[in-house]
Amino acid sequence: MPEETHAVVAAKLKEIGPSVAVNLELKVDSYFDVVRGLVDDFGARNDLACVYITSSVPASTLMGALTALEVDTSNIYFVDCISHKLMGRIESSEHVVHLESPSMLENILLKVEYFSRLISGKKLLVVIDSANSLATNNDTKMLSEFLTILLNQLKMREAYPVLLSLPDSLRPEAKEMLNLVCDYTLAV
Repeated sequence: MPEETHAVVAAKLKEIGPSVAVNLELKVDSYFDVVRGLVDDFGARNDLACVYITSSVPASTLMGALTALEVDTSNIYFVDCISHKLMGRIESSEHVVHLESPSMLENILLKVEYFSRLISGKKLLVVIDSANSLATNNDTKMLSEFLTILLNQLKMREAYPVLLSLPDSLRPEAKEMLNLVCDYTLAV
């Protein structure tokens, strides 16, 4: 029987180590298994705090799914770039901040910095979900600059930066840009 996707993701990230920007290419049907592998099998088991930047699935949906999978969400902090756009003004909480749009790249940087300071003393896993959504909402050149800055900041902190992407639905110029800004591509 083949190893489950979430276990493969966790094992590969442990092997790769910190300060390596990983483009994690996945299929839609394995999405929640991959997320579980990232935040639970890898993040929680290695005592990492997780900053989860979501521009494709609302944080409340992700938290609900992780809770249903019996994943402890107490060390997961969300920068939610989609809920406000879908549902209007939403109050932020200790673990969730809402931005108006996935095009607010500078604000994403600021919120990641905010959470990094809030949870100082722990190593970070930073998940960017998804490259597809960010590429749809931003110019490729602007997105490239944003990712270069964010990923370099995270690598200097010895964090684990991971970008999720759906390669079959990514524009060719965005796919090329990811190959340039990421150090490693892992297809699951």
